[in-house]
Amino acid sequence: MRIRIQFSKLGKVRFTSHRDVARIWERALRRTRLPVAYSEGFNPRPKLSFGLALSTGHESGAEYLDIDLDPDRIGEDLDVESLPALLSAQLPVGLTATAVVVIDRRMPSLQQAVTSCTWQIDVTDVDVETARGAVERALASDTIVVTRERKGKQVTDDLRPLVLSVEVESPIEEGVQNDQSVRLIAELGIQPRAVRVSELLAALDPPLTESRVHRLHQWIITDDDQRTDPLAVAAPLSAPMGAK
Repeated sequence: MRIRIQFSKLGKVRFTSHRDVARIWERALRRTRLPVAYSEGFNPRPKLSFGLALSTGHESGAEYLDIDLDPDRIGEDLDVESLPALLSAQLPVGLTATAVVVIDRRMPSLQQAVTSCTWQIDVTDVDVETARGAVERALASDTIVVTRERKGKQVTDDLRPLVLSVEVESPIEEGVQNDQSVRLIAELGIQPRAVRVSELLAALDPPLTESRVHRLHQWIITDDDQRTDPLAVAAPLSAPMGAK
């Protein structure tokens, strides 16, 4: 059996690296005594598969983790609906399991299935009109060219096909309109190579600098070409949880 967990990463824990978050989850799973399946060999590892890595310093309400469970150790009393609260109790402040579903083991991995992400991007030291002009020029352009380092070499990529949408808002902070604080809502593609928020902002004219970034959604395309979130692919439970 495979389950998919949705979790959030908010507040100070956003400065925890992706690798450390993985270690935190491994410890939490051990403490909850969830019957996680392990790999074979000299150094068995829990069969966990995380979705797209979140840059250190970014927040998210839409992180995902797939876990294989050992069918020989699954008890009939395992209640999927109770798992979010059970897991959250073992996680540090800022990491919260928000939903758990059973998925088909034959499904593509999160890395393969997710096609785009929606981001909330707060930038400072810029007014709404300047930010809107920078975004409109980028969206009207045929190309958004950036230089990246790949395997020790500088390569040039065009981001424009993967910048799916960008909207400019003026956020309200503590009930007061801040004329030098702007919020962008951007949907950025991740196939064949993900667009980083920092790359998008640096490619604008004028360039913008992030102050806080929050991943709102991850999206997958279903067999009927509909866009949905990774939880919508839950598998029906045709047998009790403890059934082999």
